[in-house]
Amino acid sequence: MILDDGLSETEAKAFSLKTLSDIFNFHPDMNPTPMDDGNILVRYNHPAMNVVLHDIAEAHWAEIEARHLDGLATSEVLITPLGPNKFDVVGKQALLGRAYMFMDAQAPKIVDIKRHG
Repeated sequence: MILDDGLSETEAKAFSLKTLSDIFNFHPDMNPTPMDDGNILVRYNHPAMNVVLHDIAEAHWAEIEARHLDGLATSEVLITPLGPNKFDVVGKQALLGRAYMFMDAQAPKIVDIKRHG
């Protein structure tokens, strides 16, 4: 999550849980962006993101390749430059990242809050 400055620990936790719930219970649009280190940053409509680590994706690529469409919700259609529900390498990794977010959102647990500066 990206938090506003000045939130207390309690406010930061509440904001984070609400944001995750908002993503999970709305249409989870995503915007994947390749990073210089080979990882994929997946941004959502709300102030949240996650990172798909290249090494993890590479180690499990055969399964990701075979099952990436399992990451779509029932009857969901995502339009990509390749066409409806057609995904390149970045798109397949983004679906993996979104699936991780979905799994986390079902039983959210805040482990740590990091502040900038």
